[in-house]
Amino acid sequence: MITCPNVKVNLGLNVLRKRPDGFHDLETLFVPCHGFTDTLEIVTGDDYSRTIGHLQGLPLVQAISEDGKLMITIARREGVDWDPLKDLTARAYALLAEDYTLPPMKIFLEKRSPVGAGLGGGSADAAFALRMISELAGLSLTDEVLAGYAARLGSDCAFFIYNRPMLGTGRGEVLEPYNLDLTGYRVEVFIPEGVAVSTADAYSGIVPALPQKPLREVLKQD
Repeated sequence: MITCPNVKVNLGLNVLRKRPDGFHDLETLFVPCHGFTDTLEIVTGDDYSRTIGHLQGLPLVQAISEDGKLMITIARREGVDWDPLKDLTARAYALLAEDYTLPPMKIFLEKRSPVGAGLGGGSADAAFALRMISELAGLSLTDEVLAGYAARLGSDCAFFIYNRPMLGTGRGEVLEPYNLDLTGYRVEVFIPEGVAVSTADAYSGIVPALPQKPLREVLKQD
């Protein structure tokens, strides 16, 4: 099974207050952006990859879980500087394996979306992986159930289960569909070369504040 997880942009991001759990309450509008995608393939242990040949020539890392049930391969032009077993796709498998009997699987991920750019590429990979693992294992999990698992992996992961314009509140996991008409608009995203910002570092420098005008009112303007 092969998919191409897309990224997202935030139209408005108000950081309202710090929460007791260390996260922040916020309000934002998540919008899918298909200008950047990764390639994610997941197969059962007895199946063969259709994409591994394409990954040859790229810097890649591979790892196998301690129980031998998951093999993960990650390739990225700029190199991979994180433990593949801590990648959100591997964590998605481990999370579902806590509650369901999963067959052995192999994950092949080509990272092409920017890392550390605030576009949620890793969160998208995790959400897409949850859906793919559910289908491959015959779990038939609903979007609501998948979103619950996704929210445990990251604050914006649940959005990618639905992958349509959604108002996000709470720490970003409380979602409400939003009718956004982009007819006549062209959305372009430009990423500065060589710049990567940790989400945790970014939020640690923010002074939360209630906005003069709530995001819902701003979004009604031209």
